[in-house]
Amino acid sequence: CPSPPTAGGLTAANPTLPLQHTSTMLNDSVPCLSNASRCGVDFQAGQELVVSLYGGVFLLGLATNALTLWPIVQQVRLGNVLAVYLLGLATSDLLYLLTLPLWVLYVWRGHRWTLSSLACHAAGFIFYSNMYVSVLLLCLISLERYLAVAHPLRSLGLRSRRAAATASTVVALLVFAFHLGVSLRSQELHSTSCYDSYPLLPGVARFNYFRVAAGFALPLLVLGVSYLKIFQEVRASRSLMGWQKAKVKRLSLGVIAIFLLCFAPYHLLLLVRTVASTVLDSCALCSFERRLHLPFSLALALSSLNSALDPVLYALVSDSIKGDLKKVFGCMARPRSATVGTIATLAL
Repeated sequence: CPSPPTAGGLTAANPTLPLQHTSTMLNDSVPCLSNASRCGVDFQAGQELVVSLYGGVFLLGLATNALTLWPIVQQVRLGNVLAVYLLGLATSDLLYLLTLPLWVLYVWRGHRWTLSSLACHAAGFIFYSNMYVSVLLLCLISLERYLAVAHPLRSLGLRSRRAAATASTVVALLVFAFHLGVSLRSQELHSTSCYDSYPLLPGVARFNYFRVAAGFALPLLVLGVSYLKIFQEVRASRSLMGWQKAKVKRLSLGVIAIFLLCFAPYHLLLLVRTVASTVLDSCALCSFERRLHLPFSLALALSSLNSALDPVLYALVSDSIKGDLKKVFGCMARPRSATVGTIATLAL
C-alpha cells in the first residue's frame, strides 16, 4: 500500500522532491514540456490576428510601392540623388512584401512549413535580408539628407548618383553575404518549422545579439542624430518661415516614430527571448516561450508595416515625385514656391 501523504504533499516513502520539479510546478501550472515538440507552443492562438496583419501590410505595401515606383525611376533618370536611394528602398521593400503570402500560409497552417526546403531557404533569406537592407538604406538616406543640408558644397562628391548606387549596392551585398552565411550554418532549422526555433538554438541566440545591435540600435542612433542635426540647421535658418520649419520638424519626428513603431517591439522582444535562452533552465524557458509566442509573432508582423509606410514618408513628401504622380493621374498641381520644395527635398 502506498504511504499516506504528509504535510506539503510529500509521502513518507519520498519525503523530498527534486528541486527542479518543485521549481517548475511553482513557476508553471502545466507540466514541464521542455521535451515536447517546440516547447508545446500553441500556434493557433492569435492566428487570425497575425494573418490579418500580414495580409493588410501586403496589400497596402503593394499599393504604395507600385504607386511611387515609376515616378522614382523618372527622378533617377533626371539625376535626383535621393531617388537612387528611394529606388533601392522600393526594390528591397517589394522583394520583402512578395514573401508575405508564404508567411501567411505558414502561420495559417500552425507554423508548419509545407513547401520545399529550398523555398524555406529562399523565403527566409529574402524576408530577413531585405528587412535589414531597408533599415540600412534608411540610414544612408538620413546621412545624405544631413550632408545636403549642413554641408551642401563640401559633400557634392559624396552626393552623386554613382556614389548613391555604390553605397546601396555595398550595403545590400554585405547584408546578403552575412545572412547567407548564417543560413548555411543553420541547416537544422529548415524542417517543418522553417526559421522558427523553440527554444532558441545557441548559435541563433548569439546571432540575435548582433541583429539587435547592428540592425536596430545603431541605425536608430544614426537616424536620431542625423534628423536632429537637420532640424537644428533648419531652425537656425533666417530665410525660412515658421510653418516651413514646423513641417521639417514633423517629418523628422515622423521618420523616427515610424521606425520605432515598426522595429522596436520586434527587436526588444527578440533581445528578451535571447537573454532568456541563456539564463533560464529548459523547463522555465519553454514556459516563457509559450507565454511570449503571440506577442513576438505580432511584433514580427508589425515590423513588416515599415515596407508599406516607406513610400509615404520618403517619396510622397518629395515635390518632384508628387508632381510626377499628379501627371500620371492627370491632375493639375498648384504651383508652389521654390523655397518650400527645396526644404521638403533637403529634409527628406
